[in-house]
Amino acid sequence: MEDSISDALAEGINAGLSGQLGDVLLADPSAGSNVMAFLLVAGLGLGMALIYVPLRVFLTVTARSRRLRLLQRIRRLREELAQPVQP
Repeated sequence: MEDSISDALAEGINAGLSGQLGDVLLADPSAGSNVMAFLLVAGLGLGMALIYVPLRVFLTVTARSRRLRLLQRIRRLREELAQPVQP
């Protein structure tokens, strides 16, 4: 029973590694760590992008709204200064 389970497990692993990636991993054992390192770096990059992009959009939108409010305030002050002072 144990032999049949271990044989089935070995066949499943060999079947899973039968593609090009499996050929690379079986030919060079250190290639597996290279693949894992790549996946780790790619995952971290994706995670950083998912955080950075919405944050950058939010900060840009709020900065533009603050700038617009400041420009409107400056225009109002200029209009008030352009009017003659009434005694």
